[in-house]
Amino acid sequence: MNFPAMNNGRQTPAMETAADSSSSAFSFISKGWREVRDSADADLRLMKDRANSFKNIAASFDREIENLIYSATPTFTVPPIRQSSEIEFMKKLHPKMSEFRRVYSAPEISRKVMEKCGPRANLGIELSRIRSTIAAEVFGTVEEDMKGIIEFNKVRSEKLNEEGQFGEWEPIRVLKTRFREFEKKNSTVEIFAGFKKNEFVEKVKSSLEVPPLDVPELLAVLVRQSGPFLDQFGIRRREPPAVDPDKISDELDLRIASVLQSTGHCSERGGSWTDFMKPDVTDGKRHVAIVTTASLPWMTGTAVNPLFRAAYLAKSAKQKVTLLVPWLCRSDQELVYPNNLTFGSPEEQENYIRNWLEESVGFKADFRISFYPGKFSRERRSIIPAGDTSQFIPSKNADIAILEEPEHLNWYHHGKRWTDKFNHVVGIVHTNYLEYIKREKNGALQAFFVKHINNLVTRAHCHRVLRLSAATQDMPKSVICNVHGVNPKFLKIGEKVAAERELGQQAFSKGAYFLGKMVWAKGYKELIDLLAKHKNDLNGFKLDVYGNGEDAHEVQSTAKRLDLNLNFQKGRDHADDSLQGYKVFINPSVSDVLCTATAEALAMGKFVVCADHPSNEFFSSFPNCLTYKTPEDFVAKVKEALANEPQPLTPEQRYNLSWEAATKRFIEYSELDRILNNEYSATTIRKSNGKAIARSVSMPTLSEMVDGGIAFAHYCLTGNEFLRLCTGAIPGTRDYGRQHCKDLHLLPPQVESPIYGCYL
Repeated sequence: MNFPAMNNGRQTPAMETAADSSSSAFSFISKGWREVRDSADADLRLMKDRANSFKNIAASFDREIENLIYSATPTFTVPPIRQSSEIEFMKKLHPKMSEFRRVYSAPEISRKVMEKCGPRANLGIELSRIRSTIAAEVFGTVEEDMKGIIEFNKVRSEKLNEEGQFGEWEPIRVLKTRFREFEKKNSTVEIFAGFKKNEFVEKVKSSLEVPPLDVPELLAVLVRQSGPFLDQFGIRRREPPAVDPDKISDELDLRIASVLQSTGHCSERGGSWTDFMKPDVTDGKRHVAIVTTASLPWMTGTAVNPLFRAAYLAKSAKQKVTLLVPWLCRSDQELVYPNNLTFGSPEEQENYIRNWLEESVGFKADFRISFYPGKFSRERRSIIPAGDTSQFIPSKNADIAILEEPEHLNWYHHGKRWTDKFNHVVGIVHTNYLEYIKREKNGALQAFFVKHINNLVTRAHCHRVLRLSAATQDMPKSVICNVHGVNPKFLKIGEKVAAERELGQQAFSKGAYFLGKMVWAKGYKELIDLLAKHKNDLNGFKLDVYGNGEDAHEVQSTAKRLDLNLNFQKGRDHADDSLQGYKVFINPSVSDVLCTATAEALAMGKFVVCADHPSNEFFSSFPNCLTYKTPEDFVAKVKEALANEPQPLTPEQRYNLSWEAATKRFIEYSELDRILNNEYSATTIRKSNGKAIARSVSMPTLSEMVDGGIAFAHYCLTGNEFLRLCTGAIPGTRDYGRQHCKDLHLLPPQVESPIYGCYL
């Protein structure tokens, strides 16, 4: 503390006067402070008693609330507790939380509490103001003395603050802390026991047009979203007997849809939210998605037949149809499509496909064409999907799926399980892959593994499998039925030939021919072996061969070396005018599942000489189909066909070759008729209140558990790039690349399926 300076130990009169004044001031301050301290001590004791009373009341109220919570029966979605008389009494007993916060959290809390707590309510004294007033009156003329007194009081005040007498009063601090804890507990009670929610949250919710999902609803969504993942292990939730799971699921779907609609959210390909949406059948039509592995202008069976299937399914107008075909980048288009034909955009290729189809069938088909990313494999001479193909069908249209070549589509499929996304999945087996693989190096070993892989993936991803003939491998859930027809223009050619023959005109002026892609596996090996072995027996027999392919040079060189009477021509359309004059079509191939060229030749009224093989079983019922079992029998059938005229097709035979009949067979054998007529099994869907909803299954069968485990294991294995490459996958096909993003206007895979998403 700073005092006035001494002058050689002597004091002046002015200094003595100042000293007397200082002594008087300190005496006054000491006396006043003692009175204030005694009064404050009395008030503090009273406040402590009041605080203890408040604490006892709060503790008693907490125990009552906890007893109410723990006495409630826990369920999945806790309903609000019934309003009993006891709860009403408790709610009246305690004041509202907002009033507590407003009264006891204000800056003037000390003054208000003391006004309510005791008779000495005028204790709200600010000592700093008293200090300033006294200093101003006593030392108003002596500036240095005033500073000294203030500094002394400041040190004194800090010391007292450290002792806890003039800081924040302990009872008030305890009350504030207790109120905050009580409010947190009250918020927890509101969530799980149905008490009135926080006023701020209520105001926010009331300001929204559609209230957001609350905590129980979010938990229900999470549990249901994890259902497909748990299904991979065969684990499914069992609902209580008194609860209708269909009703709960339907109400939850409507809540989610309404919340999404209120936010303006719209997803084209589905995702974690739109996966919950049931197929849109408000117009009474079901959705059929046909997914295939090839597309025009590649004139292969998996490009042509699915296109006709989509057209004739859409023709009935009973269902909406989408055809999903692969999109190849320009570099792959140059390798696959004939005559250097390429497309700059999916719209250009779609126009080409529609024009070709309309010219072939004679009517305009009303169905949608979509594209998914694909890459061409030179080793397999086939197109491999890139990424998850199922995501290119919107969830609102994910009703019925037709997988053309399901084993091919799912070899490296790393995405959602087809049977999880779609209500009914039908696979159609087109190709006898085992026959092709056996012709390669170490073919027997490779065929063994491929056979079991095909069985596993088709079992895991299909409800029903249709095999075009018994030439394919036997698969689970499969039946044999030819669900393919012929292009209507071949039937018209056959009608024209029959009319010419009725008029006595010569319909056929040429002998025999063979048409097919020029690769050894397409019957060229069998053809050259038969002709070389019986060259003398078929003396003078000339055969015209039409085809292009990677083995063309080798095939022609072999035929020339063996001095076979073969005339090789470039490949062309089977309906070309130059081919209509031939009378006999020879097809010795045993690698086909169901040869399209054989069906086309029969439709045009020609003879067909083919092997007695399961792939030709459907054609053997036609009188113009001549099958052989031995090489000697082959020679006899060829001579028979050249020496006679084929019989005209009857109306019934012509109908059996048509796509109308093929579509009818497909609907019957795929069980699509029951699906379209809303006759559902336990794993499909049924009608409820005008909407299609999933039927709950309480306990999975052993078969379903095995299928789920297979699908999950397959998903894990195909997610490893090293394992994919070891099994022959094209590098970079687990996800689509930048060029596909640019061509198809897609988001990058990292954005479309972020790493924090899970497989559901």
